[in-house]
Amino acid sequence: MDIQPLIVTPVKEHARVPLYDLVIIGGGPAGMTAAIYAGRAALKTLLLLGATPGGQMSNTEMVENFPGFPEGVGGANLAQRMQQQAGRFGAEMLVDTATAVDFSARPFTIRTNSQAYLAKAVIVATGAVPRMLGVPGEGEFFGRGVSTCATCDGFFYRGKKVVVVGGGDSAIDEGIVLTKFADQVTIVHRRDELRATKIYQQRAFANPKIDFAWNSVVEEVLGNEVVTGVRVRNVKTGKPSVIDTDGVFVYIGMVPKTDIFRGQLEMDEWGFIVSDEHRRTNVSGVFVAGDVQDYLYQQVVVAAGSGAIAAMEAEKYLGEYPLSEIETEKQKSEPPGVCEE
Repeated sequence: MDIQPLIVTPVKEHARVPLYDLVIIGGGPAGMTAAIYAGRAALKTLLLLGATPGGQMSNTEMVENFPGFPEGVGGANLAQRMQQQAGRFGAEMLVDTATAVDFSARPFTIRTNSQAYLAKAVIVATGAVPRMLGVPGEGEFFGRGVSTCATCDGFFYRGKKVVVVGGGDSAIDEGIVLTKFADQVTIVHRRDELRATKIYQQRAFANPKIDFAWNSVVEEVLGNEVVTGVRVRNVKTGKPSVIDTDGVFVYIGMVPKTDIFRGQLEMDEWGFIVSDEHRRTNVSGVFVAGDVQDYLYQQVVVAAGSGAIAAMEAEKYLGEYPLSEIETEKQKSEPPGVCEE
């Protein structure tokens, strides 16, 4: 990965465009942890929380493997605690979403739904969203039987039958959550063994409400006004069949939220942002943390750790390249990428 050379434009905080030492894009565990560390470092920090503060963590009913919570902690509760901690150390937080960025020169420009901001350094922590099946009926019935959040929608399936698609930790964890409401949970998995960690597997196999459709893939979501079933195919025999169900919950991986960074930050073939061990991207002064660069682990504790690394590296970077030391003249024009209101 080649890091682009530092390009600097003259710095003068525009009257209508506030300038920050650090802008963190994304309010999941990576972004919030980065804000905690940046605040403790006395950096003028803006954390753009996005539309859902806490990210995917907020939709997790119980986080059982985050250090310091031996009895587990609700995902929304943990997100709230992180946000309070970041605020305690002085980070400014806004429930707003970045819609465009300009990383061609410092200070960098970040435009949101409401206005633009300037940043001497940026941490991208936009996370990832659930990958969908891409089969007929899935889009048509999304919100009417198709879901990606058992914590959000499980209540609507009391006494009913549901299908969970996937075999990793998220699929099995959410399948177990659904047994609190549904009478039957069928887990459809394309292999003949689960990828989930052993403790989740043990819980699933021991739960009388859970059964499995092994070596199977969903090829169509069926229904009228709402979901009534899924058409599946056995990948070994090729035999099709229909599973009657009232709901379909999809957990087959994540897609990084990187669209606004395309053409500016280096990405791999799946769209995850490429970085080195210091969480540096190919643009000097832009760092990355969390699921948006982690296609492998995607755990709250890992995201938090990468957020801490990114913030410490950003602090170090700002110490080495403070814009105030290389300013040559006042900024007389609009900052790059900012349009008149």
